[in-house]
Amino acid sequence: MFAINDIPHTRINLLTGEKILVSPHRSKRPWQGQVEDLASDNRPAYDPKCYLCPGNNRADGDHNPQYKAPFVFVNDFSALLKDSRQGEINVSDLLLAETARGICKVIAFSPRHDLTLPEMTVEDLKLVVEVWKGEFQELASHEWIKYIQIFENKGAIMGCSNPHPHGQIWAQNSVPVEVEKEEQRQVEYFDTHGRSLLSAYLEVELQEKVRILIDAEHFVALVPFWASWPYETMIISKRHVQDIRDFSELECEDLAKVLKELTTKYDNIFETSFPYSAGMHQAPVNSGDQGFWHWHMHFYPPLLRSATVKKFMVGYEMLANPQRDITPETAAETIRNQSNIHYKERKV
Repeated sequence: MFAINDIPHTRINLLTGEKILVSPHRSKRPWQGQVEDLASDNRPAYDPKCYLCPGNNRADGDHNPQYKAPFVFVNDFSALLKDSRQGEINVSDLLLAETARGICKVIAFSPRHDLTLPEMTVEDLKLVVEVWKGEFQELASHEWIKYIQIFENKGAIMGCSNPHPHGQIWAQNSVPVEVEKEEQRQVEYFDTHGRSLLSAYLEVELQEKVRILIDAEHFVALVPFWASWPYETMIISKRHVQDIRDFSELECEDLAKVLKELTTKYDNIFETSFPYSAGMHQAPVNSGDQGFWHWHMHFYPPLLRSATVKKFMVGYEMLANPQRDITPETAAETIRNQSNIHYKERKV
C-alpha cells in the first residue's frame, strides 16, 4: 500500500463514479492569494426590512403571519412553476429543450432573524426536520412530481439572498442530473449485492473510524473518502430508508442533534458563521420501486484556510476533474476536534 496521505493519488466517488485528484504535499505551500476582511455578523433578532421576519411584507406584497415555529410558503420568485405545460421545445435536431414544471417552497427555520441552525435548540431543529418530512409527504402526493430536493444555501458567498436563516424545497417533474448519477451506482450495487451501497460503505467507515465525525444512535456524520471540497461532509442514516417519510420520531430527533453538532463544529473551525450548500439526496417519488435508494445529506462548504480564504473550482477542476490539497482524513480530524459548544456561547 502506498502512503495515501503523502503522495498524489486519485480517489473515486462511490456515488457518482467521478474522480478526485488528491495532492497532500500541496497543503504545505505558502498562501499569497486574496485575503478579505471578515464581515461582522450583528444581526438583530427581528429586522423590520426583512421579508422573512414575522409580520413583515414579502417581496410580492404578501404579509407574513406572526409565526412562532418554522414557516413555509411558495417562493415568490420560483425557479419552477406549477402551471408550466409539459413537453419538448426542440429548435432543431441539435438544439434540444423541454419544459420544466415544479413547485418551489421556502422554509424560514425560525422567527428569529439572527439564529442559524447551530444556534437553534435541538427542540427547534426537530421542528424543522418534521416540517421537511411533512412537506415531502404533501409534495409527493402530486403524481406528476418525480423528485423533491430539500436544501439550504447558507451565507452570502453561497448565493443566499436573505440573511434570515432559511432553506428551500424544489419539487419537479423530472429527476435531476446529480440524482440520476447516484441512482445508477446504487442500482448497480443493490442488484449485485442485495444491500444498499451506503450501508456497505458505512460499515467500512465505521471500521476505519478515521473519517467519522459523529456516530449517533441513528445517523453518522463523516467526511467522505472521495470528498472534493475542503471540509465536505455527509450524514447517512444507519437504517436503510429511501426518504425522510420513513424516519421515526426518534430518528427525527437524532437527526436534529446531529445537525446541530455538525454545524456547530463547522462554525467553530474559523469562529465564523460557516457558509455551505447542503441538501438531502433521497429516492425519487411516483417512480416505482426505489428500494435501492439510501437517504443521505451532503454539505459542501467553500472555506479553505480561514474565514476569508475560499475554495473555488477553477482551471484543471473546471476542465478535468476536482482536485484537493487537504486530505479528507486531515479535514475529518480538524472538524472532529472542534468543540460541540458554539464559539459565541463560549465567549459570553
